Amino acid sequence: MNKIPRRKFIQLSAAAATGAVVLSGRHAVAEDLPKLAEDDPMAQAMKYVHDAGTVDAASRPNPAAEQNCANCALIQGEDGAEWRPCQIFPGKLVAANGWCSVWAPKG
Repeated sequence: MNKIPRRKFIQLSAAAATGAVVLSGRHAVAEDLPKLAEDDPMAQAMKYVHDAGTVDAASRPNPAAEQNCANCALIQGEDGAEWRPCQIFPGKLVAANGWCSVWAPKG
């Protein structure tokens, strides 16, 4: 079982709780959601980029050979979609080829 550092667990919990509150009263279809911009304050705080290939693998907090939003445990929506919802960025779509510092392996 993978251990998640306490700080990362708190970030994930806060983001998930925020998403639950924000989206609880509205049923949204992925096509209705805006794409997350790299200059969005939340995206910058989580070091989100649209292209995981631009991130130095050595600087990633959770080492893995291939990390991108499509293989992250927090991604939602249909496999294969270019843009998908993510639990960390409620109400926004992330690029399947993107990456952020909260990336977690699917388990």
